[in-house]
Formats: sequence, structure tokens, C-alpha cells
Amino acid sequence: MKGLPLGMDHGSNAVAPLVREPANFQHRTNCDPHADNVGLRAHGPLFRIVGEASAQLGRDYVWQAFGYDVVRKVLGDHENFTTRPRFTHGDSGAHVETQFVGQISTYDPPEHTRLRRMLTPEFTVRRIRAMEPAIQRLIEDRLEMMEAAGPPADLQGLFADPVGAGVLCELLDIPRDDRGEFVRRIRRNVDLGRGLKARAADSAAFNRYLSGLIARQRAEPDEGFLGGLVREHGDNVTDDELKGLCTALVLGGVETVAGMIGFGVLALLGQPDQIPLLFEGPEKADRLVNELVRYLSPVQGPNPRLALKDVVIDGQLIKAGDYVLCSVLMANRDPALTPNPDVVDANRGSVSDVGFGHGIHYCVGAALARAMLRRAYQTLWERFPGLRLAVPVEEVKYRNAFVDCPDRVPVTW
Repeated sequence: MKGLPLGMDHGSNAVAPLVREPANFQHRTNCDPHADNVGLRAHGPLFRIVGEASAQLGRDYVWQAFGYDVVRKVLGDHENFTTRPRFTHGDSGAHVETQFVGQISTYDPPEHTRLRRMLTPEFTVRRIRAMEPAIQRLIEDRLEMMEAAGPPADLQGLFADPVGAGVLCELLDIPRDDRGEFVRRIRRNVDLGRGLKARAADSAAFNRYLSGLIARQRAEPDEGFLGGLVREHGDNVTDDELKGLCTALVLGGVETVAGMIGFGVLALLGQPDQIPLLFEGPEKADRLVNELVRYLSPVQGPNPRLALKDVVIDGQLIKAGDYVLCSVLMANRDPALTPNPDVVDANRGSVSDVGFGHGIHYCVGAALARAMLRRAYQTLWERFPGLRLAVPVEEVKYRNAFVDCPDRVPVTW
């Protein structure tokens, strides 16, 4: 595949290649970027791409950022770029701005700043430490069930998925009797293999449940996440905003943590020399978790960035109205970020990766996610020190969803 040089663009300093989107664009092979994506690196850290992605956004092309420096620049620039979605309106072709109420990943300042300040106190170190005993119980309970089911057993279905969902249910104080159906609706809603009508029905049921949950918290706020927001902010936060905040946390957390656990196990089984670092003290364990987040980057592409004005990045003129897609996975595997980026090495120097994003939209739950992952990996290998895959790694299947996640990870011990 060759880029098609289009010449200079209105004073830009370099040729902007136009590239046809490859068949496996934004896919991966096990833990690694797909070879099609690796091949795109030849076009530089920033290039224009044509295909399904540009069609979905109603553009003749979109910019694709692969380089670490470019991705960090775009994600960190909320003055020149917005995440607020625009949709093409009917036959007119006009682009209409919309808003997913409460979902702060689609907000700009000052509205974003107001909601972010509400959320931040709910993810303090003190709050996370208070949750850790419940997280540990959940992890141990799921490992007992996995042990009873096998070997062999599906680590993804019996451990990774329930832990990712269970911790978010603990955070939102979802009653235990409701959790199975609550999580089922979430997973069905993000399954891109299902039709829009079926996914819309699950989304509607999920929203009805959240409405009831918020009404109960308004009447009798508890000590959980929602209760805290209601007690602290009262009428200054609307029910729709609370619903949007919950939706963003659930959709952004459940599959992401589940994917990180499943992929993390695959990565560590592929590089077993790293496993002992989980037990060499908190600092080394945390560094390994951070390294796995960099290496795996299950959220390959955050929300598209729309240029609000003309801006030059890496010598390329991005025009107002152009979309930029940022590949977190490719940025975190950029040799400009760290030497030998395609291996897991918790002993490498400190790396400022973009696995949890960058700028004002940096993941608010990053510290909670790290704590969950550290405990999940440590407890798993404490219980099953001889853990290994029960099938060749090439036979592991993956989901068709917004977040990269294994579908089944058969293991034995």
C-alpha cells in the first residue's frame, strides 16, 4: 500500500499523504497491533486516511495520528480541538452539534471542568483504599469459582469479566440481586455484532434502571458514588447528568478493565520473566501494571478530535472542521516514546504513556483501575503459580466491541 502525495496544503510545511484504509485498520493480533497498522507507520506520525472511518464521520478524509508526540499534542490541546460530536443532518449535509448529557468525554470547558470537579473527590486515594477490601473479596470469590470450574477454565468469562463489572457495581452500589442483569445489558449494548435495534433496546433498559437508581439515591443517599454526588451537589447536578456520569464510568470501565485483565494474562504468559515482579514490592508491582497498560492499550482510539480552527501539527496543516483519530496503541508502541516498545519490561525507565489518555480527558478512574489490576494479577498468580494457556495463543478469540477484549481465554494449571 502506497500513500498518494497530494502536494502542499495552504502553507503546510510537508506533503500530507492520503492513504486508503487497510482491511484490518485498528485491529490487533493478540496483544500486538495488526500488521496492517504497523505497515501504516511508513506514512509518518500523522497522515490522512480514506475509508470506513472517514465515511462514518461524514468526511472525505480524516487525519490519523500514530506518533507519540503528535497524539500527546492533539489529546492535550482542548483549545484547538473538541470531543463534542457533530453528526451529518439528513440530506442537507449540515453538521449538527449534539451532546451526550453527563458524559464528560464529550464535554469542553467550562462544562467539563464543573463535572470533572464533582467526580474527582470520588476517586481519591482514601476512597480507593476504602474499596480495596471489597475488591479483594470479589477477586478471591471469582478465583474460587474458576478453580471449581476447571482446569481447564475460561479465565475471561469466569474471572476477568466479573471482576471488571463487579468493581464498577461496587462503586455505583448496585444491589447484588440486580448485578447480573445490569452487566448483561452493558455487554449487549457494546457488542457491535448485534444490530442497532437490539442494542437500542438494551440501552433503553439500562437507562431506565439508572433512572430508578438515581431516584432512590435522591430520596435516601447512601455512602456510595451516587449518594456522595447527591449529598454534596444536590440540585446543582441534574438527574440526566448523573445518568450520563454513570454511563461514562460503566462503559469506560467495565470492558476496559476486563480487557486489561485478559490481555494482561496473555502478555505475562508470553513474557513469564515479568511475573515475579508482581511480588517484589508495591513499587515494582505498580510499575509492571503501568507497563502493561502502555503495552496493551485496550482503548486503541479515544473519541475523535475535531479541529475548531486551523492548526499546524508536525508540519501539517489541519483545517478547521477536520477530524483527527489518535491511535493510543500505536503511540504507546512508538520507539520515540521508549526503546524496544514491543516488549513488556517493567524495569525500563519511567514512561509518560497515553494509555489512560492525556490532557483534560485523562481517565478519572485511572488510579482505581491500577489498584484493581495490581490486585487481580497478584492474587491470580498467588493462587495459580503454574497458570498457562490451555490452547495455542492463536486460538484465543476476541470480541467485536468498542474496547479490545478477549472473548475467551482458556487456561489450565
